[in-house]
Amino acid sequence: MKPIITELNNSLSAPLYIQLYENIKNSIVAGEIQQGEKLPSLRSISQNFEISITTAQLAYNQLLVEGYIVSKPQSGYYAAQGVYGNKIVSEPAKHSNMENDKSYHEKYPYIYDPNCFDFNKWKKCSSTVFNEYHDQLLYESNPQGEYSLRFEISKYLYSSRGVKCTPEQIVIGAGTQQITSHLCRILSKIGVNHVSLESPGYLPVQSMFQDSGFAISHIPVHKDGIEISKLPVNIPSAVYISPSNQFPTGAVMPAGRRYQLLEWAMSNNSIIIEDDYDSELRYFGKPVPALQSLDTNNNVVYLGSFSSTLFAAIKISYMVLPDSLTKIFSQIKSQYTQTCSKAEQLTLALFMEKGFYYTGIRKLRNLYSQKLQHVTQSFSRYCGQNIKATNTQSGINIIIRVHSSKPADELCLLAKSIGLQMVPVADISDQDTSSLIFYYNQLPLPEIDNLIKNLSKIWDIKNEKM
Repeated sequence: MKPIITELNNSLSAPLYIQLYENIKNSIVAGEIQQGEKLPSLRSISQNFEISITTAQLAYNQLLVEGYIVSKPQSGYYAAQGVYGNKIVSEPAKHSNMENDKSYHEKYPYIYDPNCFDFNKWKKCSSTVFNEYHDQLLYESNPQGEYSLRFEISKYLYSSRGVKCTPEQIVIGAGTQQITSHLCRILSKIGVNHVSLESPGYLPVQSMFQDSGFAISHIPVHKDGIEISKLPVNIPSAVYISPSNQFPTGAVMPAGRRYQLLEWAMSNNSIIIEDDYDSELRYFGKPVPALQSLDTNNNVVYLGSFSSTLFAAIKISYMVLPDSLTKIFSQIKSQYTQTCSKAEQLTLALFMEKGFYYTGIRKLRNLYSQKLQHVTQSFSRYCGQNIKATNTQSGINIIIRVHSSKPADELCLLAKSIGLQMVPVADISDQDTSSLIFYYNQLPLPEIDNLIKNLSKIWDIKNEKM
């Protein structure tokens, strides 16, 4: 066991546990700490660096979440197997590029919490766009998206997800469907006609690829992500994954398996499509870095969306293309028009430039983590062992396994009748158990306990041992 040698500095903006986490992670990735090598105990770390055991535990917990270390009961912590390689990330330039660049409403059927978004700040940014940048609204939007927004996204992705990119690599679209349509055309241009999808996974994406003529295969998802050994070999292909928060299971792919996946892509001249679904909304530890931040061979297409962090009416998504695919899109983009509102793009760019988006994310993490805790406690209080909640670390939903004679569709309709949003999980296996995806994020915090109590009544579920 090697001692960990580093200096922790209280004067830095990064907390001490982040400094310690970064040092240990970099030592493992660089091979200075060998795979399988035992790490110092929490008490030893605490004494050597004169920090609390809690601070040391926070650093180790983050390393555990990301798969850089493993914990062995009654033995200690060890460097994980298969973690290697590194990538130098340089920060984008820090300057503004904004200079460069009651209607119809359908009633939403579910309960909504107005505290989930600060509309006043959004309205201020929107007013600024119409008052000071109205001349830009007289012209059609760039097919690739407004430069000011692409610039802000590049800054945000670097600071929050470790993604290194330029505005020229980013493509804006009105939701995941338009982005996926562009991606289908690009993949066809490079001779990729097969896509592997997670099972279970995000079904609308499957339809998009099928409609574009791609052959589809389904790869099982386990607790540490997809089964990499079942991906196609010796042919160029693509795999669509959500490694940081798999939908709907919430599985997080550990670091060692991420490197395995990158090796598969490089060896088979293939593309990884990383859907970074709800990655910002992680409630324990810091968000897991993006897979793209580990890629040194330009094999990862990174997808992101603002759907969970703004409000439902805003349909703005984006993708980050490797340099080789950026050139292909540049050749074909003039054939298409931008369907994402230019006014909303400019408003969002200003919203991000002023720091409102960042403060909003922090607020959502705090608010949603409280809601998640209230939901799980209320299920335990009123339903006992008849409901088991999983995927309780991040995102805007959880999976609940309901012990009931009622079918999943009926349970969802009953939930909808009191304003709760649920959908069945596609691959239900147990005959007496219904697996549902429950979207808890919009529920007003003070109403959660009573809503779950009412749900247990209409589902006819009591808190009793099975």
